Amino acid sequence: MEPVSVAPIEIEQTETGGAPAEASAPDVPWVTIVHNDPVNLMSYVTYVFRAYFGYSKDKAGKLMLDVHHKGRAVVSSGSREEMERDVQAMHGYGLWATLSQDR
Repeated sequence: MEPVSVAPIEIEQTETGGAPAEASAPDVPWVTIVHNDPVNLMSYVTYVFRAYFGYSKDKAGKLMLDVHHKGRAVVSSGSREEMERDVQAMHGYGLWATLSQDR
């Protein structure tokens, strides 16, 4: 049985002055953003980035430091479906993650 994630997916809406069809252009990628939290250790966040995304120790460490110092880091980009999957995976690891359309 797979663990059940109780964390909601938060989707950041981008502000546009155009019609709704222009708001989600198909050629604009989506991103997964991991946010800082007071619970997870930096070493654990680095481990998650290495284990799930396959990032090198250096890249995972840099992203973890961005999360720690800047409050957030973009950890992946791609189609909306792929980013929804990544957000769910981060929630499964106990990290706070959201998705947004890249600007």
